[in-house]
Amino acid sequence: MISVCMAAYNGEKYIEEQVKSILPQLAENDELIVSDDGSADSTLKILESFDDCRIKIFHHNRNLIGKHPFYPATRNFENALLQAKGDYIFLTDQDDIWLPNKIQTMLPFLKKDNLVISNAWIVNDKLERQSKLSDYIPFKKGFIKNLYRSTTQGCICAFTKKIKEYILPFPEGIIIHDFWIRLLAELKFNTVYIAEPLIYYRRHGENLSDLKKSKNSVFFMIKYRLVMLYNIAKRLYSRK
Repeated sequence: MISVCMAAYNGEKYIEEQVKSILPQLAENDELIVSDDGSADSTLKILESFDDCRIKIFHHNRNLIGKHPFYPATRNFENALLQAKGDYIFLTDQDDIWLPNKIQTMLPFLKKDNLVISNAWIVNDKLERQSKLSDYIPFKKGFIKNLYRSTTQGCICAFTKKIKEYILPFPEGIIIHDFWIRLLAELKFNTVYIAEPLIYYRRHGENLSDLKKSKNSVFFMIKYRLVMLYNIAKRLYSRK
């Protein structure tokens, strides 16, 4: 069984197109888990209009008080993961587009108990190809290399239930979910990279992340990595 986990928030502009790219790749018993962070637009109406029992909507209470901009999305993804029942977990953003062979290509690797990461086409608002994600974030193996700079975006990741159970729950200090997942996977599991782009990674001016330069200060980045190391050590000790 496959669970696709999506974090949604005011996604009316793109979410219908994304869901249409996902559903044809799912079998009858698979599921698309959508955790909605209190959308005030027509996001929920669009999802309900599909009238597809594979789409399962869960609500999450958005909390922005004193938090980093990435924090709400990370907790929203955590809520989606907590609901997922599948043996294989795919993460997805609400504004991208899956290419038709995404699951077919990644699934054989997942059966070897891996975290699987693919490449992606970076596209603009009109889905015109600009470059490949690997041009900005080249894949690198190894814990230290990824601690220095994460080479993973959640939207290009898929992993097994075993990994899901290891990474949950997210510690309170974790701000970026894909950073946490990748570092634990580098220590405890196999990580596989597929150089073929399997999604359209849409950049439209409202994305949280900046591919070219981090918006965080050097002090913040050092401090956050120390927080990550502390929480990773705690997880490794508690899950022996």
